[in-house]
Amino acid sequence: MSKTDDKDYCFKDHFYGAATVGERGQIVIPAEARKKYGIESGDKILIMGAPHEKGLMLVKIDAMREFMHTLLADLQQLDREIQNDEKSEKKVEEPTS
Repeated sequence: MSKTDDKDYCFKDHFYGAATVGERGQIVIPAEARKKYGIESGDKILIMGAPHEKGLMLVKIDAMREFMHTLLADLQQLDREIQNDEKSEKKVEEPTS
């Protein structure tokens, strides 16, 4: 099984410690996490609220941009496939002369 399979997933492998929020609302991302996720000085990080206001999620803006680009391309491909399927169904339904 791969490391990402549910059976092999281990929370401790993704826990990097705690951070204290400073007076100006700043936190320090632990070095191990920065190294694993390629976060470098000057990178822009998107901060999003988790569902049900249970926390925050941090995502590199470049990673989110790449994800959204891929998602949009996949949706466009799916839309083309659906349109082609609908055209094929209409041809089958049309009576032949």
